[in-house]
Amino acid sequence: MEPNAECPSLNSSLNISENQFVVDEVSAIIKEAIESTIGGNSYQHGKVSTWSTTIMDTILASLVKLHKPFKYVVSCVIMQKTGAGLQTAASCLWDNDTDGSSTLRWENKTMYCIVSVYGLAV
Repeated sequence: MEPNAECPSLNSSLNISENQFVVDEVSAIIKEAIESTIGGNSYQHGKVSTWSTTIMDTILASLVKLHKPFKYVVSCVIMQKTGAGLQTAASCLWDNDTDGSSTLRWENKTMYCIVSVYGLAV
């Protein structure tokens, strides 16, 4: 979009969206990567490493195409549904005005996939 000389507040809101981590946008990228990679598959231990690498690479490629000034960190956990519990935690020191994160839990009948993306402004 072109800057608007008549409405400076519009210009600042355009810059904000272009240079901020937009959670909904990133969540959609995560969901698409998971569904295109493991979609209707059943859990297969031998494929988990390949699936998780593919999911992370797909997400990173999509994020780079956004041309936003961020460094990204992506993590992916794929776990078979067996009734076992899983607890994860992460901590970051960042700028709340520019940096952000998105975590998505996806599941089907046989597995969970939990992906977290952290965007750190450069």
